[in-house]
Amino acid sequence: MIIIITGIITEYNPFHKGHEYHLQKAKSDTNSDGIVCVMSGNFMQRGIPSIIDKWKRAEMAIKNGVDLVLELPLVYSISSAEYFAFGSVSLLNSLGIVDNLYFGSEDGDVSTLKKIAEILADEPFEYKTILKENLKSGLPFHSSRSNALASYIKSDDILDILRNSNNILGIEYIKTLKLLNSSICPYTLKRQGSAYNDYNLTNSFSSATSIREHLKKHDVSSLTNSLPKHSYEILYNLSSSNYRFIFEEDMFKYIKYKLLTNKNALINLPDISEGLDKKILKEVVNCNSLNELILKSKSKRYTYTRINRILAQSFLNLEDFDLHKLSKTPPPYARILGFNAKGRDMIKSIKLKSNINIITKVSKNNLCEHMKIDILGTKAYSILNPAVNPMDDYLKTPIIIS
Repeated sequence: MIIIITGIITEYNPFHKGHEYHLQKAKSDTNSDGIVCVMSGNFMQRGIPSIIDKWKRAEMAIKNGVDLVLELPLVYSISSAEYFAFGSVSLLNSLGIVDNLYFGSEDGDVSTLKKIAEILADEPFEYKTILKENLKSGLPFHSSRSNALASYIKSDDILDILRNSNNILGIEYIKTLKLLNSSICPYTLKRQGSAYNDYNLTNSFSSATSIREHLKKHDVSSLTNSLPKHSYEILYNLSSSNYRFIFEEDMFKYIKYKLLTNKNALINLPDISEGLDKKILKEVVNCNSLNELILKSKSKRYTYTRINRILAQSFLNLEDFDLHKLSKTPPPYARILGFNAKGRDMIKSIKLKSNINIITKVSKNNLCEHMKIDILGTKAYSILNPAVNPMDDYLKTPIIIS
């Protein structure tokens, strides 16, 4: 009988030993009877395509111990930390069955993250005043917010906490729980091993970045110590069958063509402001790679990741949607990508305790804006990945593993 259910929010790009450790600790630290995972689909929060498609990654997750995998709609999965967190936590909260949220952070102290999250949620007058003063000085928002929090709390240690991406996500998770008045209890695990952008394999927990670098060469055999057994087997079998692993540079020729032929390609995207679109359009003419374009376009105000995300949104034609409005709206459905026997019981409980629309196969009728973007994402991803049919959202059903 499933009594305590813990939610996790992941990308699994791909599922490695650090994820395995996180999953084991999630089960033990919360006394969990079952794990429900909200996972990004074919595009990641930093604006990159997934190295393997979302169905293979869902299979990987279930075989490694997750019980139920739900897809995070694309409008959130390729958004800022704030909206990525809002979409993920809102989805878990709407299920009506989740007791805990378990996430990794560099700080490892949930009480510290809670303190910061409560300030951001409540926005005390003094904090807002300090924030406005920082913004008026010309600092980018993330720097202004960090400085305002440090001044308000009267601790420079806050600045160190806010320099780390997993801390920032954790704070946004807790902030969303508070704003939703959710009963879900947050737990955090101190992140172990390499930083996410470390290119070197290690004997403990290698980063997803280092693993992807080896997969660029189809060098799967070198990853035996970095991947759990099931992850290694799936990637080895894919490599042996000439499956094409996908990387962000694969998008560049399509992005360059679009920007060269459509001067309005960027203008309606929510992160575009202060002439950034003109800067990118000017630089793309002489660039020969995505990395080169981002490096030439970035600045103190516009980070590498932010521009990467903008270009990915353009690749996906998301300028045709009101992303700002949609990213602030809770997910209207729970799209199931995979489950096991425990996951099947969870689905039954969700149907009893929640009114959220559960989707196992997409219908072509009466599609909401969120789902239209998900379908667009699969079509765009199929251009990069020949193993994916552009109509797979209509054709595929969840991965079921006994």
